[in-house]
Amino acid sequence: MHTTQATTDCYQQSFDFQGLGSRRVEVDFSGGHLSSDGGCLLLREADRAERLCEQLAECFTDAREQRYVEHALPVMLRQRILGIALGYEDVNDHDKLRSDPLLAAMYGREDVLGLERHQEQDKGKALAGKSTLNRLELGAHKTNARTKKIEAHADKIEALLLRQGVAAIARRSMVIVLDFDATDDALHGQQEGRFFHGYYGGYCYLPLYCFCVDIPLWAQLRTADRDGSDGTLAALQKIVAAIRQRFGKHVAIIVRGDSGFCRDELMTWIEAQEHVHYVLGLARNARLEGMLAPTFWEVATQMDPDVVLCAKASGADAPPLPQEGSARVFAELRYRTLKSWSRERRVIGEAEITQVKRNPRYIVTDLKGDEDWARDESAFASGGSLYEEFYCARGDMENRIKEQQFDLFADRTSSAFFKSNQLRLWFSTFAYLLMRQVRAVALSGTRLARATVGTIRLQLMKIAAQVTVRVRRVHVRLCSACPLRDVFAHAHGGLRALS
Repeated sequence: MHTTQATTDCYQQSFDFQGLGSRRVEVDFSGGHLSSDGGCLLLREADRAERLCEQLAECFTDAREQRYVEHALPVMLRQRILGIALGYEDVNDHDKLRSDPLLAAMYGREDVLGLERHQEQDKGKALAGKSTLNRLELGAHKTNARTKKIEAHADKIEALLLRQGVAAIARRSMVIVLDFDATDDALHGQQEGRFFHGYYGGYCYLPLYCFCVDIPLWAQLRTADRDGSDGTLAALQKIVAAIRQRFGKHVAIIVRGDSGFCRDELMTWIEAQEHVHYVLGLARNARLEGMLAPTFWEVATQMDPDVVLCAKASGADAPPLPQEGSARVFAELRYRTLKSWSRERRVIGEAEITQVKRNPRYIVTDLKGDEDWARDESAFASGGSLYEEFYCARGDMENRIKEQQFDLFADRTSSAFFKSNQLRLWFSTFAYLLMRQVRAVALSGTRLARATVGTIRLQLMKIAAQVTVRVRRVHVRLCSACPLRDVFAHAHGGLRALS
């Protein structure tokens, strides 16, 4: 049988575009080694100063035969964590990125061109591909000891995150505020530990976070079939112990959270600790609203005293709701639930009238306002300032969670196994720690000093670069038109000073 096969060259070598006057516009792929991540070496300096990925590698057991190993464990961890920081959320991205010599240099791979790879088909690919990185993540679950030879130790990784986070807190801190919060991590597959959550209206995980300002101390993946505060006490006990080890027993620690963390077990433990306090949201109920009802008369009087006088004269049970404006008054209450609380506690109620509606809100605290460290702080001077200046500031912590989920892909928990998804969450958190280090140390005093992780990545890391590899140096030529050259120079100086 005779077979005729026609072949067509489908690789176009150059592309013509509309000309500019007498000039042709022609495009081809002869640029050599180019990269869109020219600023990535700043991340390498941050990792080198912190030794973060090296320390993280010590939290794994590497049972591979080392004489055959081409991808050292610290390099693979940098590839995954620093890759997340650069915006590459999935291991599939690395099948193309493994050929980028600039990324290879950033991750610490000496053979940046991949010329020393053992297999011929791997020549020119310096870094690990998606399958190798996937086995690294699946090693947390360790389903097969023959193929999953790198095992993650969760307790060590958890301790490292806490140690690195506490070390990043300012050394002279007199008051340390711990913000706890839970959020939803939507699931779109049949992942292990998948449950439906009624509040969020879908299948999800329910990770627990703790931040100190913008420093992550805790990132625990949890299934959604539980109370939002579950595991908070165990986490707090470890966090307080780590803080005490570095700062001593006299530093004040304040736990802050919404009403989902207002649980008697947590508050009772905190009350038994010296120099540990809490300010927590408290859900409204009929008894609390009854206690706050007289304060609403005061609010309405501030807004429209004449209408209130008429309402009182007519025997109204509740104050009128003025049609315009808004006002609020705070009240100090002593409150104990009928069953769940073991004692009476200080509650601050906010009676607010706005948009012709009553809006009562409550917080509970064990702070008295006369603590030595609180006397000169306006946020602790009264119940109103405690609510407005201190408790409401916890909203900034929610922005940090958004940074993790939107900018660093903490919600990319698509592995089939729960432990592997926990490892991915930790990778995202360590990436945040590195980017936070760049922001706090390298960008202090610049226009990016308060920028989000996504903005820092877009403006400082995503710089066009040409890479030339020679025997004695790797020369990276950044885009001459980069608008943040001064910020890059400032960041470089700050990071180099750390080493």
